[in-house]
Amino acid sequence: MTELLVGPFNRVEGDLEIRLTLAEGQVAAAQVNSPLFRGFEAMLLGKDPRDALTLTPRICGICSISQSIAAARALGAAWGVAPSPQGQRVAALIHAVENLCDHITHFNLFFMPDFARPVYAGRSWHGRAVQRFTAMEGGAQRAAVSARAQILHIVGLLAGKWPHTLAVQPGGVTKAPTERDRLRILVSLRAFRRYLEEVVLGARVEDFAALADVPALMCWDRGDAGLFLEIAADLNLAGLGPSQGRYLSFGAYPLEEGPAWAGGLWQGGAAPFDAGRIREDLSHAWMLGAAAHPAQGETRPDEEMRDAAYSWCKAPRYDGQVFEVGALPRQVVAGHPLARVLAALPGGGGVLGRVAGRLLEMALTQLLLEDLAQAIDPRERFMLQAEPTREGEGAGLVEAARGALGHWLRIERGRIANYQIIAPTTWNFSPRDAEGTPGAVEAALVGAPVGPGEDTPIAVQHIVRSFDPCMVCTVH
Repeated sequence: MTELLVGPFNRVEGDLEIRLTLAEGQVAAAQVNSPLFRGFEAMLLGKDPRDALTLTPRICGICSISQSIAAARALGAAWGVAPSPQGQRVAALIHAVENLCDHITHFNLFFMPDFARPVYAGRSWHGRAVQRFTAMEGGAQRAAVSARAQILHIVGLLAGKWPHTLAVQPGGVTKAPTERDRLRILVSLRAFRRYLEEVVLGARVEDFAALADVPALMCWDRGDAGLFLEIAADLNLAGLGPSQGRYLSFGAYPLEEGPAWAGGLWQGGAAPFDAGRIREDLSHAWMLGAAAHPAQGETRPDEEMRDAAYSWCKAPRYDGQVFEVGALPRQVVAGHPLARVLAALPGGGGVLGRVAGRLLEMALTQLLLEDLAQAIDPRERFMLQAEPTREGEGAGLVEAARGALGHWLRIERGRIANYQIIAPTTWNFSPRDAEGTPGAVEAALVGAPVGPGEDTPIAVQHIVRSFDPCMVCTVH
């Protein structure tokens, strides 16, 4: 057996290193290292609880609204305050815009450029991949950047700016949209629909959202989605980077009538979710303390960096088991037929399943956004008064583009006594736990082929990028 250190990865938000053990031309074991310690949890201690609304969005520049909403919900739970129904609706709308932009960015700028590499020269689709996805030059990338900028005008209109808005508060949102604003939002959504239908999907959004089985998915030959599916079939991406078949979602976009997409667990069947069963294991992290629920968790870096550990990332577990989070798990839990049949494939469809899950969610999110915008009622209240309390605790559980994001807050004497965060990439890119069980990405990498002379194996890159890591969100 030989060892190979892969990293840092390009086209990844933040720093990532992976140590691979190789045997007989494939990965026998993997250790995923999040080498950047951020310390936001420690920064928040002793501060006014409202400071969390300012500081936590700065964890990340691409999913800051997810952090805003998680902080606002944790603060609201601690204060005993719920947002107004219309405030919830607008918060869900700007959150869904951000998540949709994340999916577009990942597909076009982070994931697909790998297929334009010379290693695939000679494949029937390679020339088209080069034309569409060559970094800084591809037609798909230029279209994605333009469309993304246009739809983010909605966030500017409703949240003042992006990223790092303060528009989302425990009682709702600070902007009360007018009827004119609602019409402007619908115009922007129609323009983005044209982009999805003419460039990404090559057909009506409703048609892709209605796909219900794998044969129908793999027969899709339109738009850039069709090019990806052709590549996936040729390279057998369904067999690369398998999932362990355990999926978790906190539920996405809470509304007065319930979440737009239900939360829960999936382990070959649906199961209820109980946040009290989450534990963060520290056995292989450069952190001090015992395994604990995040509400009782600590952030004490191990300055000695003991040899048994190899990452700053903690290891979240649910009932002691590894769960995968993201777009596909979210839609599996919510019950979409295509997501369920992808999850039923061996290994959950691997790389194919994760990326197809994002394509599916692009279509579903567009439809959701149109419904949310249509239902805005300018006559209603968008913010309720929130009175801070000197004591309290609460959790804010949301779905970022990359999966389940949780903030846990405790207030004592009017100050933050504890603040813990588990980001989606913390779930997926965790190290081993005390039982030696590898995290989701570590397990998915086992069996990946490594060719002679490959110092950054292309198969490893496909698997890692299929999870869409955001490493700056991972360690706090």
